[in-house]
Amino acid sequence: MSETVVHFLREAARQRPDADAVVYKGRRVKYHELWNMVCSVADYLRSNGLKENDRVGVLVENSPEYIASYYGVLAAGGVAVGLNTAARAADIANWLEHCGARFLFSSLHHAELGEISEICASDLTIVGIGSKASGPVGISCLWSDIINNRKTGEPDLSIISDVTGPAAIIYTSGTTGSPKGVTLSHKNLLSNTQSIVEYLRLSPKDSIVCVLPFYYSYGNSVMHTHLAVGGMLVLENSFLYPHKVLEKIVEEKVTGFSGVPSTYALLLSRTKLGEYDFSGLRYMTQAGGAMAPASIRQLLEAIPSIDFYVMYGQTEATARLSYLPPDKLLDKMGSIGKAIPGVALEIRDENGSVCPPGVTGEIYARGDNIMTGYWNAPEATNNAIKNGWLSTGDLAHYDEDGYIYIDGRFTDMIKVGANRISPKEIEEKVAELDGIEELAAIGVPDKILGQIIKLFVVKTGSSEITERNILKHCKENMAPYKLPKRIEFVESLPKTASGKLQRFKLLDN
Repeated sequence: MSETVVHFLREAARQRPDADAVVYKGRRVKYHELWNMVCSVADYLRSNGLKENDRVGVLVENSPEYIASYYGVLAAGGVAVGLNTAARAADIANWLEHCGARFLFSSLHHAELGEISEICASDLTIVGIGSKASGPVGISCLWSDIINNRKTGEPDLSIISDVTGPAAIIYTSGTTGSPKGVTLSHKNLLSNTQSIVEYLRLSPKDSIVCVLPFYYSYGNSVMHTHLAVGGMLVLENSFLYPHKVLEKIVEEKVTGFSGVPSTYALLLSRTKLGEYDFSGLRYMTQAGGAMAPASIRQLLEAIPSIDFYVMYGQTEATARLSYLPPDKLLDKMGSIGKAIPGVALEIRDENGSVCPPGVTGEIYARGDNIMTGYWNAPEATNNAIKNGWLSTGDLAHYDEDGYIYIDGRFTDMIKVGANRISPKEIEEKVAELDGIEELAAIGVPDKILGQIIKLFVVKTGSSEITERNILKHCKENMAPYKLPKRIEFVESLPKTASGKLQRFKLLDN
């Protein structure tokens, strides 16, 4: 059979057993220790009835336990479903129900775990990870028991019989009602990993301070690429004090750092980058939305020795679709570059013809990294993948040299930091309040987060509802990253003659 990312991790453990794989909260986990944990998880799952392609949720912050759970699921022939640790119990339970998860690996300290176990009842086997002797009612097994009671040797990876079959599901939106679960195959994960390793020139000598959550595609790709080459992951799950992250970069002498625009905005506004010794830092990468050219120039002035990679991608493409080589950064400022190795990109007009330079069209992508589809959503899959090409929904144009520049988006998704949020989710929750005739949520630019949520509200005639009432309701019912930051009461919302909301016109307010 073909190789998978699990094979790459196993080989790294065999070649570099005593090298540091993960540094986390003072722990230094060697490759042989990480692989042993992976084997223990796989053994537990197979011994407890996991079948090929069964789904397993992972509700754990970035940690050696997250990695071992994720890779253990793959090694056992299952499908890993990384879950947003900042989400509410109702959202998490909905994802688990939607994908039909049989197992859940969760931190015992997760605030919503008790409620999740109540909602999911007996349909879910929950493994608790943490230092407590016991967790909430509903915990079936403790992590320590899995690690200490392994019965078999290494898992038989031939159980992964079809590399085109599902390996992972990443939920991108629609946390209420019908979630959208991007389904990635073993082939998808391996293809994107190999492409990124190639253009970043990663080797066992490379290491990275990772602040990106593994349950998103960008962080997921950082995890896979560094483990594939036998590199080192230094995990920092809090960006509350950016200078602490910079100190860790210097202390561990890492070679790489990855972030979204908000990550770099915080570094530029709250730290003095020029005062740190970044002599070991080889490169930085940026994806997750457009970063202002002025910010890129400011970063390069502070750290002129690094290679800075601007990248573009989608969860539906496993992670990455294009990158701008550092030596082209100043000449092609604002561009997302060209396709990564193994990927083809085309910009097409409404008739499906490839656009000439300077003409805006939609980006289409093809390659072994393109998702197999949305989980249990054939209609949505057919709308997204057309004749083997992914319809990205992003508008862009080529320049005369074939470099791509993003012009806008078809979709209305709001991107707050690393989180993608559907306006409908916000609107439906706020609409539960009395005194609201109609409303609309949009994303407006923000220097730190990229976008923040702004809410436009039309009151009913006699309503006395206030901004305070709305915010109170949101805080009680939504995850923090979904909370509106601005609320404006208006007389009406812009609409077409047929009554459809013209959301784009709200951007002018």
